[in-house]
Amino acid sequence: MSSYIKIYKKNGSSLYGSISITGSKSISNRLLILKAIYKDDIHIENLSNCEDTEVLKKSLISPYNILDIHHAGTAMRFLTSYFSIQEGKKVILTGSDRMKERPIFILVEALKKLGSKIDYLEKEGFPPIQIFGKKILGGEIDMNAKISSQYISSLMLIASQFKMGLKISLKGNITSIPYIKMTFDLLTLAGIKVDWKERIIHIYPVKNKGKKYFYVESDWSSASYYYSMAAIAKESHIILRSYKNDSLQGDRKVSYIYDKYFGISTVFDKDQNIITLNKKFNFLLPKFIELDLNKTPDLAQTIVVTCAAIGIKCRLKGLETLKIKETDRLQALKEELLKFGVRTKITDSCLEITDLYRKKIDSFIRIKTYQDHRMAMSFSTFGLCFDFLQIENPNVVEKSYPNFWKDLEYLGFLIDHCDDK
Repeated sequence: MSSYIKIYKKNGSSLYGSISITGSKSISNRLLILKAIYKDDIHIENLSNCEDTEVLKKSLISPYNILDIHHAGTAMRFLTSYFSIQEGKKVILTGSDRMKERPIFILVEALKKLGSKIDYLEKEGFPPIQIFGKKILGGEIDMNAKISSQYISSLMLIASQFKMGLKISLKGNITSIPYIKMTFDLLTLAGIKVDWKERIIHIYPVKNKGKKYFYVESDWSSASYYYSMAAIAKESHIILRSYKNDSLQGDRKVSYIYDKYFGISTVFDKDQNIITLNKKFNFLLPKFIELDLNKTPDLAQTIVVTCAAIGIKCRLKGLETLKIKETDRLQALKEELLKFGVRTKITDSCLEITDLYRKKIDSFIRIKTYQDHRMAMSFSTFGLCFDFLQIENPNVVEKSYPNFWKDLEYLGFLIDHCDDK
């Protein structure tokens, strides 16, 4: 029996309220690896409560030799490197059927070149994998930086444990640079010496390191859905906490994008670590926007749905990584937007809205989520436009934002949880 929700906004489409979002998943997951390595030298507060972070945290302390990380792609990549340096430990990493379709070849082959022992148990280049932990000396490695920044971050997080440290030469077009920079900054804050000059990242072996305390800033990717709602709503005044103007997260760029193209201003209160989203009056919306999201691909679904909902054509580039996420996000967007009469054209790295014809909605529209949390959350904003929106498998949001539906109810959305009989 499958589950779904019916979602719509009561009392018109004005949004007012204050929401607290837990710590960034990306920062939390990186800090958990560092804490596993450096133990009590790393102290963390405000960890993300999302499923991905919980899976990673439990896997790091699990007594079992077979670890099922389900859909958690970050956990798969970070744990692959982490367990490769746990001398004498033998671990099998597996996951969902979709996880077994997500490539890990580049990371595994890089680790093998550095001296790791890792075997593929089913399909070459894909999970599940068996890891035999051993001491790694380190040295130098070339990495294809076009496919996924997580491969690079995964190596960076463990490289200070190599006797020789590690030099990573980045080859090709570098995707999601802000996530690599996030890892770089967190290593620096943790007291690990790191250099980054042009295309070479050098992580030095650690000799002495004192205690470091981290308070994890709230997740900007999660905040993006409220920017979308603010843009679609007739009026909006939304307070989000806890956020910083000098964020480590690349998706902080959402505030600039929505200010420039959608008329949503962001006011920072540094004393309280809150941001306030306000809709600008008399803002003239563009008819067409073009953006390169190579550095912030997780914003793509949110921006596309915003454009579709308010009638803006767009062309988004730099989306190479979207095809290997929880689903093929480009194809999923194309199919679900068509249900609203919105036509798109996609390539391996680009999505373009070509036709905004809004067909008359005579029956319930049901959105498939494809086991993808961002499909559910990005399309939920259409609840401001239609009275008859349904979203399948709503629990997928637990992957990154477990309280999402409760927070929407707090903002005045009506959400009915249903089951197909």
